[in-house]
Amino acid sequence: MAVVFTNGCFDLLHPGHVDLLRRARALGDRLIVGLNSDGSVRAIKGPGRPVQLAQERVAVLSALRCVDQVQVFEEPTPALLIEEIKPDVLVKGGDWPVDQIVGAESVLRRGGRVVSLPLLPGHSTSAILDRLMGARQAGSGLEKNAATEPFTLLGGLRESIAVKQALLTQCGDAIQASARLLREALRNGRKVLLFGNGGSAADAQHIAAELVGRYCLERGPLPALALTTDTSALTAIGNDYGFECVFARQLEALAQPGDVAVGISTSGNSLNVISAIMTARRRGCVTVGLTGAAGKRLSGLCDAAVLVPSTVTARIQECHITIGHLWAEAVESVAPEMKEVKEMKEIENQEMKNAVSAD
Repeated sequence: MAVVFTNGCFDLLHPGHVDLLRRARALGDRLIVGLNSDGSVRAIKGPGRPVQLAQERVAVLSALRCVDQVQVFEEPTPALLIEEIKPDVLVKGGDWPVDQIVGAESVLRRGGRVVSLPLLPGHSTSAILDRLMGARQAGSGLEKNAATEPFTLLGGLRESIAVKQALLTQCGDAIQASARLLREALRNGRKVLLFGNGGSAADAQHIAAELVGRYCLERGPLPALALTTDTSALTAIGNDYGFECVFARQLEALAQPGDVAVGISTSGNSLNVISAIMTARRRGCVTVGLTGAAGKRLSGLCDAAVLVPSTVTARIQECHITIGHLWAEAVESVAPEMKEVKEMKEIENQEMKNAVSAD
């Protein structure tokens, strides 16, 4: 009996979902659907999701003739569930290329198949929610009219404040979850590897500098490296292998199991960041993503991710560096030799006071 496995959030089931599940079932004798838990959906899709609770989504999926079993999983990705089920065929929608499908390597290693099925055009849960939100705003007069809203220099500042307030109320759990992963890895002697493009590259370097140098406390250095700084490596890899490989190739050389790979992308769709996250997963790294409200592809591949509740690049980047500062503050307590450095400083200060008193 050939077991087929696919997974997803399946929030607001639509014809595209049904079509995919039917075709997946036709590839074997039994179809098991891995369903993201409510907490897992929030981690991937951001605050406000899911629309339907897990038990409601299970009931709808189980009613489909093509679905034999629905299994809820708590993690952001189904990697552990795939290892447990050991399916013969792993299926995802056509918007996921095979090299970006979590669990593909495990299935292929056992001689199974990994299939990316073309999607039925014109259907998505996000599009349905956008239509509902648009109708709600139109009915309440809440829609913005850009023509009647003149530019003001301080408008961006007000917008930045509003986004950070939303970040606090909507993304606090995600920020703390990602901080715990960094803190645990550094406590265990592992390192942090950061990467991104443009402004995100600058953020990667900024965060790495806070860890290697210091943020608030006098302490020993923490092992962190931005993969955006070695121009010789970037240009050589980009020239020889393609720009998509500039971070992944460095991770193949530097990443060890237990290290943390931090991918930063305001869109969540940067190919070189996605490729690097997949490489990090294969290397046994913990994966963390920083992205914006639309960055669901990146968040869906990471062990933890923060989706800043904005689609404006500038506002997203401002929040990313704020999150980086919060991370630095959170991990400083595990810095090596921090206690010893503090004690030495206290001894030096006391000796200096004694010397002054003696004079």
